[in-house]
Amino acid sequence: MLWCWIVNPQAFAQDGRAGAPRAALVAFALFALLGGIFAAVSTYDFVAHLDRQVHAITCSIVPGLGPLDASGTSGCHAVLMSPYSSVFRSLTWGGIPIALPALGVFAFLFFRGLDLSVRRGVDRSETGFLIAAAVLPVATSAVYLWISEVKLGTVCTVCGGIYAASLGVLITAVWAHLRASRTDARAGSNAGQWLLYFLEGCALVLLPVMLYMVQKPPYPDALSRKSGLRHPEDRYGVMLKAKGTGSMPAVEVLDPLCPACKAFSQRLAASDLRRELALHTVLFPLDKDCNWMVSQSLHPGSCAVSEAVLCAGEKSGAVLEWAFAHQPELLAAGGRSQGEVYARIKQEFPALAQCLAQPLVRTRLNRSLRWVVSNSLPVLTPQLFVGNRKIPDEDTDLGLDFVLARTLEDETDAHGEVRR
Repeated sequence: MLWCWIVNPQAFAQDGRAGAPRAALVAFALFALLGGIFAAVSTYDFVAHLDRQVHAITCSIVPGLGPLDASGTSGCHAVLMSPYSSVFRSLTWGGIPIALPALGVFAFLFFRGLDLSVRRGVDRSETGFLIAAAVLPVATSAVYLWISEVKLGTVCTVCGGIYAASLGVLITAVWAHLRASRTDARAGSNAGQWLLYFLEGCALVLLPVMLYMVQKPPYPDALSRKSGLRHPEDRYGVMLKAKGTGSMPAVEVLDPLCPACKAFSQRLAASDLRRELALHTVLFPLDKDCNWMVSQSLHPGSCAVSEAVLCAGEKSGAVLEWAFAHQPELLAAGGRSQGEVYARIKQEFPALAQCLAQPLVRTRLNRSLRWVVSNSLPVLTPQLFVGNRKIPDEDTDLGLDFVLARTLEDETDAHGEVRR
């Protein structure tokens, strides 16, 4: 059909009523196809991570031509690992990627646009449905753009392609509607036609979701039986109490300048299961300035920031959130000198100046590191223990909600905890 339009465009303009919206319908189908390509790329990157390994992902407006992100520093990686990249995470391992139903929606829109573009006698009852259907991806794109800007502070390039395609679909649908002929059909027949189209759309959305659920690998239950802490008790007061009123004891091991810890903290905070945890935080800065277990600083400046978190006492959570929000600049400062990080902290929290770099807080931080050693933990962040059972390190990202729900259920049955 598209080839015929290129070779003989006059044929599409012969009928004033049917030919006029045809160019708009072709454009509509092309925008839907573009959106489907971006949704498919995003879905593929999500599914690739379900083997519990880290993969390079696409973060280019031209999928297949741009460089892949293997470092995990791009906006695409941040969005992929965020709690908003999939739904129903507690019900199925990793959840259902939001890009998957988007793929079904764009496939349906492409089919409808292609079907109408090769027909004669297209009227406004049919193009009106295109407008109604196009509102869904536009509304979803608006919500996710807001989440990216406000919640995550970054925008995924591939997601940007989906947003642009969604807007293009809506604009071309309106264009086709304005150029289509008016109809004298009764409202009842229009409603029946719209209902049929709606059912077709639901089928094209549900089909890939069902295939995904059937084909995705099952969660290996044996991985959630890993051992817990050898000495969970806090003899030296190194644990910081996090927000929450839950009854299930839990310990998170974090580095305040670790990007993965920031993403993990966001995922855990967004989870409905977070309120069931009596969560405590143990600081584990991977910075050779204070940590003898690392020969090279993975997160330079994190020792100084960890001291600030300990110095803050009851306000430690606010300092930790500040560190998460300013990670790039603090890491850059730490790469130059610890003194620059101290200066930045004192500027933001003047009340902590007398505590920083003092023997008392450094001793407490050293005890935090020794707590890690006494429990034989790997030199890795983040780590999470629930009811003294370790959440597998590979499942602190996409599989967190699913594994956490199972662990809470198992620990409740084993110890008779009252879940709230």
